[in-house]
Amino acid sequence: MTAAAASSPGSAPIKVLLADDERLVRSGFKVLLDLEDDITVVGEATNGAEAVERARATRPDVVLMDIRMPKVDGIQATRQIAKTSGLQQVRVLILTTYDTDAYVFAGLQAGASGFLLKDAGPAELLHAIRVVAAGDALLAPRITRRLIAQFTAERIATQAGENRLAVLTQREREVLALVGQGLSNDEIGAELFLSPATARTHVSHAMGKLGARDRAQLVVIAYQTGLVSP
Repeated sequence: MTAAAASSPGSAPIKVLLADDERLVRSGFKVLLDLEDDITVVGEATNGAEAVERARATRPDVVLMDIRMPKVDGIQATRQIAKTSGLQQVRVLILTTYDTDAYVFAGLQAGASGFLLKDAGPAELLHAIRVVAAGDALLAPRITRRLIAQFTAERIATQAGENRLAVLTQREREVLALVGQGLSNDEIGAELFLSPATARTHVSHAMGKLGARDRAQLVVIAYQTGLVSP
């Protein structure tokens, strides 16, 4: 098992809700996750409406959310979870395939903390769940920048971007630009000659001022406002 490296002794396991309309997919995920000491599956949902309902009932740390589901899709469900009182700490990790790029961008805007390709291996899935549960964003590096660039290229309005970023200090703008490029706090610190803790503080301040739910939404904002160019 790989759990030992991800959680400290005595810490509560990461609660995961599985939302996918395919029973075999849910079963496969459950078998994998149940092998980990630091992860527990607290519920399953076959569509987006059920996912929202089960999220309210179980208060998971992470919802593993498929996009294409009947009744209510994963994007709508993500948006509802993000706006539901009492579920602010619930993180949504969206599952996608190469042909659903537009849906991924919409998912990030809806409040998802990141996404993972459906062809990811077990180790990658476990890592993604732990990263998102810790409050960080998980954006598949193979296609993230291409996705966001593609679906924000026509949405950027320079003046609107300047107005939105006016609340940031110059240092916070610099940090936001580096977040948009996919840099971690350690990498941002090295780039700007700051400690990782100071970089993290600037990221937190930028999130608060811009009303971003998490780091993933900061990446979207960086592209939308033109701070980072496609």
